This record gives sequence, C-alpha cells and structure tokens, in this order.
Amino acid sequence: MPTDAFDVVDFVVNKGHGVAGLAEMGLKSVPDQYIQPVEERLESLELVIDESIPIIDVCNWEDQTVCDAICNASKKYGFFQIINHGIPIEVLEEVQVAAHRFFQLPTEEKVKYKADVFKPGTAKLETSFSPNKEKILEWKDYLSMHYVDHETASANWPPVCKDAALDYFNRVQVIVRKIYDILLKGLKLKGFDESKRSLLMGRRLVNFNYYPSCPNPELIVGVGRHSDASALTVLLQDDVGGLYVRDPDGKSWIHVLPTKGALVINMGDMIQLLSNGHYNSIEHKVVANSAKSRVSIATFILPALDQVVAPLPELLEANGEKPLYREFLYNDYFKYFFSKGHDGKATIEWAKI
Repeated sequence: MPTDAFDVVDFVVNKGHGVAGLAEMGLKSVPDQYIQPVEERLESLELVIDESIPIIDVCNWEDQTVCDAICNASKKYGFFQIINHGIPIEVLEEVQVAAHRFFQLPTEEKVKYKADVFKPGTAKLETSFSPNKEKILEWKDYLSMHYVDHETASANWPPVCKDAALDYFNRVQVIVRKIYDILLKGLKLKGFDESKRSLLMGRRLVNFNYYPSCPNPELIVGVGRHSDASALTVLLQDDVGGLYVRDPDGKSWIHVLPTKGALVINMGDMIQLLSNGHYNSIEHKVVANSAKSRVSIATFILPALDQVVAPLPELLEANGEKPLYREFLYNDYFKYFFSKGHDGKATIEWAKI
C-alpha cells in the first residue's frame, strides 16, 4: 500500500499499528512524516572513531578504584558501561527475547495496551516519543511498564513478557542502589538510604524499545537528540547497535558499541540538577538499521511525580555553593519534557536559575 494512499499518522498513532506496522508493509521508502532535516541525520554527525565511553568492571563494588571510575565517568561523559555486574547473561538474553515476543504479537493483541491515560502499575504501548507534539516522528515503538509492586505488575503487565521483565527489573534495582551510593559518596555526602527513596527512586519504569528495520535509515532517527528526564537510566542493548552519545567536546558523537553482557548507565537530568552540575546528563540519540530490527530495554529511575526537586541542600552547604537550578515539583518537569519533541538539553535549561 503506498503511503500517500492513507493517513500515516492515523495508521501508526491512532490505530496503534506503530512503525512495526509500517515495516510489515514492505515499504520501499519511509513516509515523509519520518524524514529528518539534514542536520539531524547520521551523515551530518561528526563521529569520534578512536574513543568510547568507559567500560567499568564492577565485580567488586567496594573497590575505591571502581568507585572513582564511576564518579569520573559520570562527571566527564554522563555515560559508562558496566560488566561483571552480577546479572546472569541468561536473564539479559531472556528479557530481550521477551521484548521481541511482545512486538511480534498481532496488532489486535498489542493495542490492548494502548491507552490515553497511563495508570499506575500498568503497561502502555506508545510510538515515536510524543507524536501529538512532534513535527517529525521517530522510528520507534515502545512498551512502557510502570512498577508499583510485584503483585500489581503481575496483574497488569503483558503475560508474554512480564515474568522476564520483572526478573530483570528486580535485579537492576540492586545495581541502581549501589550506583546511587557511590555517586552520593563521591560528592562527600552520606550514601543512599531510605530517606532518599522518593527523591531518587520514587517512580520506576521499564521500557521495551523496538526499532524495526528501515528502508532508509539514513533519513530518519530512532530517537532524536535528548538527555533523559530521569535521575538514572540503565540500558540493555542488543547486538545491533545504534546508540550515539555526545562527546565531552560538545561537537562530536561517540558510538556506544554493544558489549556482550554489559549494561549502559547514564546520568539523567535529575542527577545533574540534584548534584548542582557535578554530574552531567548528556545528549544521546539512536539510529535505525536497514537490515535488522533492534530492541533495547531501558529502566528509568525517577523522582516521585509529587516530589519537590532542587540541588541537594547538604551539598550546597558543605561546599558553599550557590544553586544552579530552581526548586520545582518534578511532575512539572516531566510534563514539560513530554510537551514537545526531543530537543537536546532544552528541558534542563528550563530548570536553570
């Protein structure tokens, strides 16, 4: 079916077919709604060939060398990969298989998870980023699963993937607490404890991201330039690749090559804000592939929506620093982030004093 013979947005967004539905049509070229301006395409990026984000062996989390490496990477790159983190390779592989299993369901099964309102503890099927706000769509479908507790997730997450997703998610939480503990101590503050749960882990999401193979990957993006609205993001890549992060020089881009068994950790905007700029969230983007579909599993760790956020008072007091960011309700930030298309680091700029 030629793309000019039907309403692409209605088919993809409103009817819930997503880009997976477009890919299944065997298109020879991507619809105009997905074609990016030249400056946003991979061909226009200045790529760093001989540099990568740090790969850190965390087999001993207590090792000061490991702690220093995590803090330094969080300051310079905002991204790093960890290996020997304790999650068995079988668990990583199974959650990727589960993601493929969900996106291979018939459309009538997947659209059961399409909803106007994302209720606590449920799963919601989405496409692109914020399709009703974006000028140009992104070549991605995703299933977002909100975690409240095990019982609620078991009752509401899709049966074809919930067991693998919950097993993986529970193991990631252990890693997240360890990273938070290291980051806080790296600022000469008290480590992570329950008093900071609402601020640092008040809202938790697991996203299955699906990037179907694309006939013209050079014209589109899987995800546009942005930094995450989270505090911390844990990403599991498959072997296809396609994640690029902004180099510390601010001009070029680094391809985060898949490393078997590794997890990609990145600082979100809230860590930059809470640390008063000591740690940095970094722009990143995803490109698609012409030969093979890609999945990734992103676990977003965020403040509670009703949490007031601002640079940590104890940090400001200890260092005699002035706050770089204003105080606000996190829900206001979250809403603003999704009120527009991806636009680099514009959201964290909105929070500056």
